[in-house]
Amino acid sequence: MTRPEPEVVPYTDGRFLDVHRPVGAAGGPAPVVLLWHGSGADERDVLRPLAQEAAGLGLLVLVPDFDPQGADGGAAELFASLATARRIASGFGGDPARFVLAGWSWGGREAVAVATHPSTPAELRPTAAVGIASRYADPAVTTGDAPLDHLAASPSPVPLWLVHGTADDIVDVEHTRELGDAVPAAAVLELPTDHAGVVMTRYSPEARRCVPATDAGTVAAGRRTAAVLAEAAGLA
Repeated sequence: MTRPEPEVVPYTDGRFLDVHRPVGAAGGPAPVVLLWHGSGADERDVLRPLAQEAAGLGLLVLVPDFDPQGADGGAAELFASLATARRIASGFGGDPARFVLAGWSWGGREAVAVATHPSTPAELRPTAAVGIASRYADPAVTTGDAPLDHLAASPSPVPLWLVHGTADDIVDVEHTRELGDAVPAAAVLELPTDHAGVVMTRYSPEARRCVPATDAGTVAAGRRTAAVLAEAAGLA
């Protein structure tokens, strides 16, 4: 099934985000997902397959570019994308009262960190968070400490979902299991796929980046990740 191409809008100087409008949504505003990519600079295209799949479930999905190799590790751009997503969501048919912050790989740690850290302003805190194939014992550039540390010390202020591939040889699934043990209320889904497959992609050595996958097993895994985003947003 061919999915609509996203609209592209600026969120800060020289930075853009893709807007994937909900497909086949019921009447009324749609839940919103802000989805952060991994450690490569400007890779919003990598998450396009997952974003399109999630939009097909009735979500408004926003995917920004940013540069984790910047002077501040990309923190300012992440916060700018979050503030902008909050501001523009209703103009694209989204419901800011149902706002999921999600991320894959490097971006998953940052999403969980911002969503759950005590210092996050109330106006920016999402209603739920989803971490996909990430490690949580490393300090986040956005908050300065590791999500695992502050979540082991106090309960998460928002519902938390975690997804990871059991064949991941980039970020071992044990990183997600460790956070799941520290946050018993978190919903944890393990999928029979690798680091790229969990977001419906495969790594291409020629392109030196992840590209859309076509094999049935990887597509099925990505669809289950999209379903977790929908569940976190209250659609399932």
